[in-house]
Amino acid sequence: MLRKIVCVTLPGLAPFEFGVICEVFGIDRSAQGGPAFDFHVVAAEPGPIRTKIGFDIVVHDNLSAAADADLIAIPGYESGAPIDPRVLQVVRDAAARGAWVLSVCSGAFVLAHAGILDGRRSTTHWMYTDALARSFPNTTVDPDVLFVDDDHVVTGAGTAAGIDAALHIVRTELGVTAANVIARRMVVPPQRDGGQSQYIEAPVVDCQDESFAAVTEWMLRHLDQDLPVDLLARKSLMSPRTFARRFRAELGTTPTRWLNRQRLLRAQELLEESSRSLEEIAADTGFGAAAVMRHHFLQVLQTTPTAYRRAFGLRQAG
Repeated sequence: MLRKIVCVTLPGLAPFEFGVICEVFGIDRSAQGGPAFDFHVVAAEPGPIRTKIGFDIVVHDNLSAAADADLIAIPGYESGAPIDPRVLQVVRDAAARGAWVLSVCSGAFVLAHAGILDGRRSTTHWMYTDALARSFPNTTVDPDVLFVDDDHVVTGAGTAAGIDAALHIVRTELGVTAANVIARRMVVPPQRDGGQSQYIEAPVVDCQDESFAAVTEWMLRHLDQDLPVDLLARKSLMSPRTFARRFRAELGTTPTRWLNRQRLLRAQELLEESSRSLEEIAADTGFGAAAVMRHHFLQVLQTTPTAYRRAFGLRQAG
């Protein structure tokens, strides 16, 4: 169970990446039906920690709090700076006892220096992937994804991808409802696939953002229906080809892949919170048949709907 979270700060700390970890794990969401973690911020040498922007944060706790943590989180920092050996040992110890280890952006270099990326897949910000691959050839660096989870060692790409990586851990341990509560409060999408491209060639498109906000909201309200690209394009007053191209440019994935992921998320919610049959859930979420839904569960989550319900179903009763 994910209870105790320890965020390890280093000199040259990246404030945004640090803030992501604090926002996901450091706020009590129990009033909204979400989780409340035992959250700690620590440093090898407590006191003022200079950020890469030039201001300081003051950390009061030392590394002793990390000894029994369920998750050790390493935010981005000025890569190339010396790393205290005690921090590396904390990371090694966490991996050895099977705890989660999360890095955001350049924090992956800390995991690599600790040796826990050897034999594993990993990622980091696309600006640093070549350097990570050159310096640590024993890890397979994927430059094109938002995050990689390799046996509880999660490496996130740059900045906002840290949110996706952190929510992935929450979802895996506590279920989709807990992750959705956090995402809703943060006003971010509840799930972007780890395999989604982290680098979008054209992040700003000619059409207004509201056009895609409207059509995606409509898609979420009609997940049980057949939603071909031709129909979505007509609702957006675009040709199918233009709609598909601009959708991918703005959201970083295809309309079909985005739609299937939202259907999968809704199916996870229904499996967790209801006793509806698999066929009913498949119909309600637009998969049509339980066999089709099972295919998508296996492809994306590496489990079946039945196994997922067995693990996460009716959590509120527990």
